[in-house]
Amino acid sequence: MLTDTHCHLYFNKFDEDRDAVIQRASEVGVEKILIPALELESSKAVIQLAGSHPNLFAAVGFHPTDLDHWDGTSVKNLLQLAQSTDKVVAIGEIGLDYYWVKEPDKQAKQREALKQQLRLAQQVNKPVIIHMREANDAWLGQASVDLLAILTEWQQGLQAQDHLLAKKPGVLHSFNGTLETAQTAIRHNFYIGVTGPVTYKNADEKRRIIRQLPLERLLIETDAPFLTPVPHRGKRNEPAFVAHIADKIAEIHMTTREQVAEITSGNANTLFGWGG
Repeated sequence: MLTDTHCHLYFNKFDEDRDAVIQRASEVGVEKILIPALELESSKAVIQLAGSHPNLFAAVGFHPTDLDHWDGTSVKNLLQLAQSTDKVVAIGEIGLDYYWVKEPDKQAKQREALKQQLRLAQQVNKPVIIHMREANDAWLGQASVDLLAILTEWQQGLQAQDHLLAKKPGVLHSFNGTLETAQTAIRHNFYIGVTGPVTYKNADEKRRIIRQLPLERLLIETDAPFLTPVPHRGKRNEPAFVAHIADKIAEIHMTTREQVAEITSGNANTLFGWGG
């Protein structure tokens, strides 16, 4: 049993063969696929798509590079969507992106939107899917510093209230930070999302970090249609390719795909609950 905890299956790149993509995923053992949103309209789209298939689930939220329409009504609208169906199992994808957004005022808007969406997650008791990208794709920079500060403050508030999310607040999606950042996140009970680049030839440092993280804190994500793993690099990514990521993690941890699949799918069950 495999789980793809991050796939943009509603993108138009899947319009011609979406059902076949879902079927191919099922054939390699992918039992659940989580589809995160980027803003309000895509939040509605992922809910509709998740409702069309028993193995699809949705997350709603505003991505940090999609805040043009973020305003005083956004949280209210997301709240309504988050409570509209059990198919919504998370708030995301939310976070900070200083790579595509350089202007200080817009970065400040990202931080404020993130804080508001963290409070929303707390209100509806749904974990968060966190996006983080540094200004120059460095391993450690201001985005990491700002993100960890915001998440730490949020987590401290959760713990003070003995909130259910304190034990399972969310996942750092497509993690590309330092070992120290990952370990700090894990201490705050976050999971670490592993994507296709872990299979790339030049990803020795990424593999070194993954080797030092317990399987019990990892989730597997395709981020399809992006970040296609070897041996399909250069093609459109899809949920079935999560098997290649599982194989690489198994190699790194010197275990089997079956063991990786069982543990990481169990992690996903613990974090997201799948509407149960």
